[in-house]
Amino acid sequence: LVMASSHTVLMRLVASAYSIAQKAGTIVRRVIAEGDLGIVEKTSATDLQTKADRLVQMSICSSLARKFPKLTIIGEEDLPSEEVDQELIEDGQWEEILQQPCPSQYRSIKEEDLVVWVDPLDGTKEYTEGYYVIDIHFFFIGLLDNVTVLIGIAYEGKAIAGVINQPYYNYQNNEKQKLREHRNEAKAGPDAVLGRTIWGVLGLGAFGFQLKEVPAGKHIITTTRSHNSKLVTDCITAMNPDDVLRVGGAGNKIIQLVEGKASAYVFASPGCKKWDTCAPEVILHAVGGKLTDIHGNALQYNKEVKHMNSAGVLATLRNYDYYASRVPESVKNALVP
Repeated sequence: LVMASSHTVLMRLVASAYSIAQKAGTIVRRVIAEGDLGIVEKTSATDLQTKADRLVQMSICSSLARKFPKLTIIGEEDLPSEEVDQELIEDGQWEEILQQPCPSQYRSIKEEDLVVWVDPLDGTKEYTEGYYVIDIHFFFIGLLDNVTVLIGIAYEGKAIAGVINQPYYNYQNNEKQKLREHRNEAKAGPDAVLGRTIWGVLGLGAFGFQLKEVPAGKHIITTTRSHNSKLVTDCITAMNPDDVLRVGGAGNKIIQLVEGKASAYVFASPGCKKWDTCAPEVILHAVGGKLTDIHGNALQYNKEVKHMNSAGVLATLRNYDYYASRVPESVKNALVP
């Protein structure tokens, strides 16, 4: 207890969220391995919920609430209140995070001052489409790396810390490794490690990935795979991109920005929610990027705020002004903050 109290509330929370996100990634993989996704439609055929969404949200919210009972926790899924199975609870803390200094402006934050935004499975549609079964073998078809688990932490309405788990990061190497093992060509090596966790705190930095930028002068836009519309298309066309990547998941798109695969994330639509953007925004801002709505307004994350990002999302690692200046007035007029 003495050790725990020597760390600030924020760093203890981030260290716990890291361990909890890793457990969440394990749950996500286990649900697919068991073969029953338990899919239900929420509002439409593109708005889905799976058994993994439900179990992961219960795991994250219950684990956080036990350790930090005064937190406000807002999760995507509307779940009934029920007793949570003990095996879903994660009590660990990531020691490497506890060894990091808390930025001075956050040292006196109290538990009750923080709001946590949870997306248990960002990219659910891709999760449901990302595998198929032949006999008892699973084959992944290139969509599972779109999936992330998002835990964002906000203070005074601002996103200040975040954790992103990618359950299927490195899955292509993993699949090749399993095939080699099946043929007795090689034993499992480091390439076979599946999944990773990225984390960040404003004023401290972002960790767990290699920061990379798109080559200078290249304009590569990442945008929605399943929620396209005329507004989205008009906005992207006005930016005169060299290439457009249509992928799932807000967390995945921000990772594309910080790993040099895309230069701007453009979503001129009201479909995105606060739990989609809170954690990814922190990772981007911690390395000097910028995320706003389509008008250039900062997103607010206080507990009373409406959940919908009704004025869309515009995010870049660099050259924000280039993209912001090209958003058509017709798009701005259609998307009301």
